[in-house]
Amino acid sequence: MEMTDFRKRAAAGLQAGDRFRTSRTFTDDDVVRFARISKDYNPVHFDTRFAEARNFRAPICHGLLTASLVTEIGGQIGWLASAMNFRFKGPVYVGETITCSLVITAIDQDGRAKASATITRADGVTVIEAEIHGIIPGIEERKVLDQMLSEGDPTNELTDGDDLDQIPPPLPGSSAA
Repeated sequence: MEMTDFRKRAAAGLQAGDRFRTSRTFTDDDVVRFARISKDYNPVHFDTRFAEARNFRAPICHGLLTASLVTEIGGQIGWLASAMNFRFKGPVYVGETITCSLVITAIDQDGRAKASATITRADGVTVIEAEIHGIIPGIEERKVLDQMLSEGDPTNELTDGDDLDQIPPPLPGSSAA
């Protein structure tokens, strides 16, 4: 399912059993930018000697950078997270492709939902398992998603490719304007 299809599915109404998947390959630049934002300069992410002393073959990607694939899917479907529980099971190295598979496991009558996610490396090894709780888009939010999609989804960078350096200007009427 393409990212634009994620939004279309959310606009149509999410259901228990819906599945989403996305993949990423993190670069050295991604790790540096994440460190700048998070202020996490643990040497295990930057220094080979330190990483090897921790029994890794090289510096590793930040766990929360890796876990951000869960929020990538959540953001695309308009999921408002209320809780996330991550179990970090293995390292991710720069240049490795990882895939996040998320399934919505339950939705109550108030739109409160639960999902489970697994992030795996290309060799099939699980690096993160997660449980997520949150609120899915209701009727009014789905109407707005439909309108956004009809306008070309202008606030969604992933519709035009994943170029984080190209931040769109605030839209009229947004709180950032």
